Amino acid sequence: MKQPSTNDQSFEAEADKKLVAQALFDRTELPVIRQRGETALFRLLPIAGGDTGQSNVVALFLLGLYDGQRFPFDLTELRRLDRQLLVDCLSLLEMDAYAQREVHHFVEDGSAVFEVMASRLS
Repeated sequence: MKQPSTNDQSFEAEADKKLVAQALFDRTELPVIRQRGETALFRLLPIAGGDTGQSNVVALFLLGLYDGQRFPFDLTELRRLDRQLLVDCLSLLEMDAYAQREVHHFVEDGSAVFEVMASRLS
């Protein structure tokens, strides 16, 4: 039987390191990302229902996460937000990147909530 080469062993060791790193991320960082994102979502939703320029940016951002094909979002619009709103949007975006479900599924009757938001802006 052929012995594994140094390259094979190196590849396997690197793959093992990546698996361990991913498991550590999943166990320690991912829950924090999800909690921050959910908290941000529930702070952003009432803002999105307002009638200020920032409210419109937040609503458009949320709709972009809900259905980016239907509601494309220009990221430069985030420059119009106060710092805390920007941080909340970024926290929600990070959660959405790792989410096991779409953003509107975190909200009771989420599809209806987001569709009302969409109709308000059109």
